Amino acid sequence: MYAFVDRPVETLCNSGRFLLWAMRGWTAAVARRNCPPRALHNGFAAVGASPALSEFHAAMISLGAGAREEITLAPMCCRQIGEDEAILIALWHDMAQDRVAAAQATLALLVEPDCVVPASTALAAASLKLAAAGFTLSPHSMNHQENRS
Repeated sequence: MYAFVDRPVETLCNSGRFLLWAMRGWTAAVARRNCPPRALHNGFAAVGASPALSEFHAAMISLGAGAREEITLAPMCCRQIGEDEAILIALWHDMAQDRVAAAQATLALLVEPDCVVPASTALAAASLKLAAAGFTLSPHSMNHQENRS
């Protein structure tokens, strides 16, 4: 988590920036009382990730519905990664690396106990679909400079 907090968004690789865009866009759509999948559809389609949208939506619902405290994401225009965003990015990393126990330990701090397994399951499904679409969410790939080779 601390590897991402307060960093400029542009230091993330394309996969990381897309994930952050999707999370921010999802919360912005909810705040406007719009349908998040409809709001995000064109963005997911543009990068070939349409099959991951429903699982991503389910993961975000799981995180929001069972949250112990409100999870705050910055507006789209914010150029820094916020604390809650850094936690979520680290959570996605753990899931992408199949570190389910670590992800569930983080989730236990974020959501109510009865929401840990459903949220973990939703995150795992979304991570698999994003990976199938070519997204790399491992910690080593999230640094923009490491992706230049």
